[in-house]
Amino acid sequence: MTSTADAPRSPGRPRSIRADEAIIEATLDLLAEGSTVEALSIEAIAARAGVGKATIYRRWAGKDALLLDALRRLKGIMAQPAGHSVRDDLVLLVGAIGKNIDPRAAKIMPCLVPAVNRSPDQFQLYQNIIAPRRQLMREVLRRGIDEGLLRPDIDLEVTMALLTGPMLIQRVLQWNPELDEQNLPVQVVDAVLEGIRVR
Repeated sequence: MTSTADAPRSPGRPRSIRADEAIIEATLDLLAEGSTVEALSIEAIAARAGVGKATIYRRWAGKDALLLDALRRLKGIMAQPAGHSVRDDLVLLVGAIGKNIDPRAAKIMPCLVPAVNRSPDQFQLYQNIIAPRRQLMREVLRRGIDEGLLRPDIDLEVTMALLTGPMLIQRVLQWNPELDEQNLPVQVVDAVLEGIRVR
């Protein structure tokens, strides 16, 4: 599933960046207002954005491609590790999990869970969004192994689940309001490192 928003265009009238923004914003607004992924339609998005359906289809191959771009926008730019300290890089990546500047994310992300569980297409959409972030964490952990800081026998996928799970459950579900979210990334990383570092 790939976005066509950045695909090469044939010569002709320049594409309106304002229309692109309006379409993405309309998609996120409708989701934040309670529209399910399944119920969300190109017609509704076009009406909210004040454009014709053809304008959307000239930019995206279909709803899934548009959703992919909209949710990538919602997630924001991936945190980029500095590469100096494995611990610091993990704290940076863990701290970014479930953290969104856009206030609509708090309403949209939990509502995606049922769609992801019910639909193979939506599951793939979700994987397309998080796979690059997961790969970034995987690379930091591999660097830790290569530098002799982390045990070479650790299961990278399980380790990433251990690092990611607490932040997701806290930020998406607000599992324990007593936890200090500011310090939680450091606490999670240090607890996991305690079990996987070279002795």
